[in-house]
Amino acid sequence: MVGGGAREHCIASVLARDDVELYTVMKNKNPGLAGLSTDLFLNSETEVDKVSAWAKDRGADMAVIGPEAPLEMGLVDALEDIGVKCIGPKQSCARLETSKSFTRDLLDRYKIPGNPKYRVFSTAKGMKEFMEDLGEFVVKDVGLCGGKGVKLSGEHLHTLDEGMDYAGQCMMKRGAVVVEEKFVGEEFSLQCLTDGKTIVGSPLAQDHKRLLEGDEGPNTGGMGSYSDADHLLPFLTQDDYDAALDITKRVCHAVRQETGNDYRGVMYGGFILTADGVKLVEFNARYGDPEVMNVLPLLETSLLELFEAVVDGRLREDMVKWSNLATVCKYVVPKGYGVKSEAGFPLEVDEAAISSTGSRLYYASVDERPDGLYTGTSRSLAVVGTDETISAAEKKAEAALAHVKGNIFMRHDIGTPEAIEKKVSRMRAIRPA
Repeated sequence: MVGGGAREHCIASVLARDDVELYTVMKNKNPGLAGLSTDLFLNSETEVDKVSAWAKDRGADMAVIGPEAPLEMGLVDALEDIGVKCIGPKQSCARLETSKSFTRDLLDRYKIPGNPKYRVFSTAKGMKEFMEDLGEFVVKDVGLCGGKGVKLSGEHLHTLDEGMDYAGQCMMKRGAVVVEEKFVGEEFSLQCLTDGKTIVGSPLAQDHKRLLEGDEGPNTGGMGSYSDADHLLPFLTQDDYDAALDITKRVCHAVRQETGNDYRGVMYGGFILTADGVKLVEFNARYGDPEVMNVLPLLETSLLELFEAVVDGRLREDMVKWSNLATVCKYVVPKGYGVKSEAGFPLEVDEAAISSTGSRLYYASVDERPDGLYTGTSRSLAVVGTDETISAAEKKAEAALAHVKGNIFMRHDIGTPEAIEKKVSRMRAIRPA
């Protein structure tokens, strides 16, 4: 396992059902992962040579790449060169996430639906005019920014000049920037497994990027998410799901045509439902954090067998079965998160009390020291409630939050009936029946 966050803790806990022998590389000592692992390597996950050498020494035969940064650095290529099969795409395929311009150009070149009007700029020439023509626009850093590189007009950018300034910062850093039309609607996540040919979908989830309740405040890595028992979302239909899955399948085929490599691992599309149907916000080359915590615990079949089918190129749609339950995930973060985190504070977690609420606990950016747990600069831990309805699952997650103490912050509105109704009403107004 590569990565030390709640996403990786969740994946590992589901793999543990198959009694795997787990070795974990992570920067911080995540106590949840440590408890599931035979051995740990506390090291940067992006130091490809060191990680590969450690995996070889341990006799690893499969690697699951949790975060996106090691994919960008070519860790999968290095591991596969020494005989370690990977749940994660090679560097050329991972551009689907690591390069915003690659993905937009791919959809355009292969005539795949869901793309916005967009342009990739390497200089400011013509940019202001393009923004004016769009009216409402989005400025995207072309590279990885931990979910914080996208700024929207009317929300983060209040004038054309602010848009130009941010685009200039992106170009100075990366040499290019993407400017595209702003979609209006509700976002959702479809996480799929693929062996490069067959695509297997999962229940949908909806992430909450904004720090504050009511979807206000700065963008974050994700403050929580929810899924519904029918595997759709309250504002979505089966046709919407099918449209997102069709885009994913066509993109998978296009990546193979473009790179000559089978994309093997997780292909996770961030989509948005608009008045004109389903559109693509972005693709990610790994499981979502937090959305993986809504989905994998519902898996009734063996995750290890699925992963083996992915790396061996024999994945089938009938290999997967999901429980018909709803989930709500809520993150606990250090105070100041999203602006400047107040890290290094003690964190008190009553694991038994959380379990008694019927919720699951997944540790993230915490550091386990001899005298206890301490917060890091990123999200600290997640709790996930599961039940027959979103409302009942939300109550369990909320009850679990009461058993975490420290210099912390969390959103309480994720998955509440009031928040869900707002989303349903908003989509009803945007896309009348």
